[in-house]
Amino acid sequence: MKSKPLLADIGNTHFHIYHGTFVEHLTHKDAIEKYSTTALLYISVNHALHQTIASIALWKNISKDIELNGAYETMGVDRKALCLSHEEGVFVDAGSAITVDVMQGGQHRGGFIVPGVRAMLQAYAQISPVLVTAFDANVCLEHLPTTTKEGISYGIIAPIKAIITTLQEDKTLYITGGDGEMLSHFFEACVYDEKLVFYGMQKAIKRMQEC
Repeated sequence: MKSKPLLADIGNTHFHIYHGTFVEHLTHKDAIEKYSTTALLYISVNHALHQTIASIALWKNISKDIELNGAYETMGVDRKALCLSHEEGVFVDAGSAITVDVMQGGQHRGGFIVPGVRAMLQAYAQISPVLVTAFDANVCLEHLPTTTKEGISYGIIAPIKAIITTLQEDKTLYITGGDGEMLSHFFEACVYDEKLVFYGMQKAIKRMQEC
């Protein structure tokens, strides 16, 4: 029996490849070397790699087939696929940038983008050398910080959590992305799943096959 093509979400820093039960995260170079002779359906937000990956015969770009009701013209295909995974909810992709989108009744109602954790840390470092620090994933949001490391970590997470909580209301919160598991620990009720984008891709593929 002919095996199904792998699914890939190609981001700005990594390939995320779905094997049906798990997601493999690889650098661009490693992914191309490992899977260039394997059938693969992909979406991509990495414009710099477009010509390289488009030239691989066994790979097919399905980005144009990821259709989301209410999506705006320049909305990233990875965000569309994420929002397709469920009809209702607040969807957070915590990667190089953090995207937050709201779905209601299968319709995209809007969303926003903020820099990711690493980008924010770099921004602090550019302000002053004394603000160079690592992120504290265990920072407590219940009291004001008393150290620089806590203060920066708090300053990154607290505003994001506050806005997401306001949007959430009675909706389910879905979180994915490289920093998604870390971010999920700051919410009492949420669903963290690194496969959400691929669930959306599978829905789009099924829709294509039915047409």
